[in-house]
Amino acid sequence: MTLPNLHVAVLMGGWSNERPVSMMSGEGVAEALESKGHKVTRIDMKRDVALRLAEIAPDVVFNALHGAPGEDGTVQGMMDLMGLVYTHSGLATSVIAIDKELTKQALVPHGVPMPGGRIVESAELYERDPLPRPYVLKPVNEGSSVGVAIVTDESNYGNPIRPDAAGPWQEFDRLLAEPYIRGRELTTAVIGDRALLVTELRPKSGFYDFDSKYTDGMTEHVCPAEIPDEIAQACKDLALQAHRLLGCRGTSRSDFRWDDTQGVEGLFLLETNTQPGMTPLSLVPEQAKACGMEYPDLVEAIIAEALADAAAKQEREGAG
Repeated sequence: MTLPNLHVAVLMGGWSNERPVSMMSGEGVAEALESKGHKVTRIDMKRDVALRLAEIAPDVVFNALHGAPGEDGTVQGMMDLMGLVYTHSGLATSVIAIDKELTKQALVPHGVPMPGGRIVESAELYERDPLPRPYVLKPVNEGSSVGVAIVTDESNYGNPIRPDAAGPWQEFDRLLAEPYIRGRELTTAVIGDRALLVTELRPKSGFYDFDSKYTDGMTEHVCPAEIPDEIAQACKDLALQAHRLLGCRGTSRSDFRWDDTQGVEGLFLLETNTQPGMTPLSLVPEQAKACGMEYPDLVEAIIAEALADAAAKQEREGAG
């Protein structure tokens, strides 16, 4: 689809833990759009974001925000009320996908394998372990591995965890506890209705945390992953299934852990990110390029789907 010249507002920044990543994503998107001849207005989201959007009246908003309130349905609901066309997933999908508990409720009944576990109050951790060690603790509503802790017998958190030990229990009242799945970190991007490739992420030290994701040289990306065809196909099938079941739009990225001693039975989907990064180190642009799609074309493809979806919605409403 060839796009006409558009006025695109690129929404970036905000005040979540992922603000620096969003700024990099947004600037990359803005430069790509300008290289294609589009008019771009960069908006570093503040509390007056609705006023700013109303003033400039763009043809479409490219949502390059990461984390709340740009990824959790808040900004999506605002733009819906304003009648704006915007990229990536809508309100309901965003609310569900950013919440790890709601995501499991949406996907597991349809056969998507995800780790077990339960929600715990952080104060409980100072009395007892919620699961046998090793286990993983993560915030219920954060992305990009923000606040993730792996609790092992060797970890210096104490047993039970000490209140003064640095970890997500000091920042969040409620956490998701999941069994730790040994093995390899895999991820698959979906664009439109197509699963791209599987990338294996090999952190140089520790695990694939926030710093490993966004610091150059800290993680090796093996794209495509050197894994059996059966596992690669399973990742792509599950990523596309999650994208469809959650109602994602534009692009999404599903992250997996694979215990390579267990074959396909050892593959588990961890989460589906509805607004994956668009930075130079990001996985979706990397996979798209490996499939022959350059970065500016990827950005335009995401916008094209948003425009097509808005046109189809308008037609449905007109017919009704």
